[in-house]
Amino acid sequence: MQPTATPLGTHHGARHDDTILLIGHGSREAEGNDEIHRFVAQWRERQPGWNIEVCFIEFAAPSLHDGLQQAGRNARRVLVLPLILNAAGHVKMEIPEAIEHAREHCPGTEFLYGPHLTACDPILDVLRRNLRKCMNALDMPDPTTTGVVLLGRGSSDRQANGDVAKMARWLMEETDHELVDLAFTGITWPRLERAVQRQVLVGMKQVVVLPYYLFTGTLMQRIARQVEHLRQQYPQVRFAQASYFGFEKEIFALLEQRVADLRAGVPDSKLPCDGCKYRELAHDMGHGHSHEHTHAPAAEAVVHLHAPHGVHDPAHEHGHDHSHEHRHDHGHGDHVHPHPHAHSHGHTHEAQPA
Repeated sequence: MQPTATPLGTHHGARHDDTILLIGHGSREAEGNDEIHRFVAQWRERQPGWNIEVCFIEFAAPSLHDGLQQAGRNARRVLVLPLILNAAGHVKMEIPEAIEHAREHCPGTEFLYGPHLTACDPILDVLRRNLRKCMNALDMPDPTTTGVVLLGRGSSDRQANGDVAKMARWLMEETDHELVDLAFTGITWPRLERAVQRQVLVGMKQVVVLPYYLFTGTLMQRIARQVEHLRQQYPQVRFAQASYFGFEKEIFALLEQRVADLRAGVPDSKLPCDGCKYRELAHDMGHGHSHEHTHAPAAEAVVHLHAPHGVHDPAHEHGHDHSHEHRHDHGHGDHVHPHPHAHSHGHTHEAQPA
C-alpha cells in the first residue's frame, strides 16, 4: 500500500522561518514515488530541526505548483532543491516558471532556488562504489577485459547528456578499466544494446552496467529486462548490473550543502538561471508548459545567486537549442515534433520519468 504523504506545511506545525522543498520528478511506478517519500523521511531523521517537504514535477502528488504555494504559505523563506541529477527542461524552465507563479501568490515569502545534484565528485564516489560491488560479484576479473557502460536517462539537452559523458570519463580516469562507455535509455544515442555490442567486438569478457539513476521506476525495470536479454544474446560474456543510488550518504550530503549555501548566500555557478530572459521569451512565444493557469512575467524580486545583480550573460550554461525541432519525452516514447518557431530556447525535457 502506498504511504500517505504528509501534507505540506504540517510536518512541524506553525509557520516556519525556512521550509526546504525537495522536488522529485515523479514516476508512473508507485514504488519510485514511495522511495522519494522514504528518502525524505530519512533526511528528516538526519536533520530533525529542519522542515523538509516534497513535491513532484509529474505523476504524483503534491504537484510542483501545489507544493510551492503550500510551502510559501507556511514559511517566510522556501529553499527549493531539485532532486535531479542533470539539468535540462525541468530544471532550467519548468521549476523556475513555477517559482515565479508561487512568488506572485505568496508575496510575503522569499523563494531561493538551489542547483540540481550535478555531475560532481560525490556522485563519482557513488559510481565507483557501485562498480566495485559489481566487480566483486564477478569475482574480481581483470578490469582491462571488463567493460563498463554508464547508462543515463537521455535528454534532448546536450549539456545534460554531456554531464553523463563527463562522469563516464571521470570513472575511467579513477579506475583501471580501459573501456568506459555511455549509453542512454531514451531520446538520444547510443542505447545499451549498441554499447554492449561494441564492447564485445573489441574483446571484453565481462560487462558492468551502471545505471545513472536515483530511484527505481519503470526505466529501472526496463534496464533489468535489457540486461537479461543481453545475457542470452552474448552467453560467452558475463554481465553485472548495479542498482540505482538515491539513498547513499553522498546524496544527503550534497543536499545539505545546497541548503547551507543558499542560507549563506553563496554564489554557485551550477545554479540554473532563475528568471532567465531566454526562458521568459520562450514562454511569451508559447513554449511554456501549461498548468491550467497563466504565468505572468517574472516578478521583480527574482533572486540570482550565480551572477551580480543586473548582469546576465546570454551565453551562460543554459544549452539553448537553436534548432528546428521541439523534442518532448516523458516516458511516452521518443518523439520529435516540428515546431512553428525556429528557436526552442533550450526548452527541453531531461528524460522519461523513472
